Amino acid sequence: MARKKRTSGRKKSTGRKKTPGRKKRKYGPKASRKVERSMHEMKRGKLKSGRSGKKVTSRKQAIAIGLSEARSEGAKVPKKKR
Repeated sequence: MARKKRTSGRKKSTGRKKTPGRKKRKYGPKASRKVERSMHEMKRGKLKSGRSGKKVTSRKQAIAIGLSEARSEGAKVPKKKR
């Protein structure tokens, strides 16, 4: 009689964790480049706000301007929260 080999009952892992429902990226690469560019301009003192034309000093404002520009060019960026 041939004997069966005993196993622990666990499956071999493939090395990759399974995540329930893999998520897609919220922001596209073009949006990332726009934000990076606006941050660079802000640090150099070249970034101006829209209506008033004042220098932008806030990091958050620089990011918002970059995302807004990316949105207007049709990049993958979520809609503004209201």
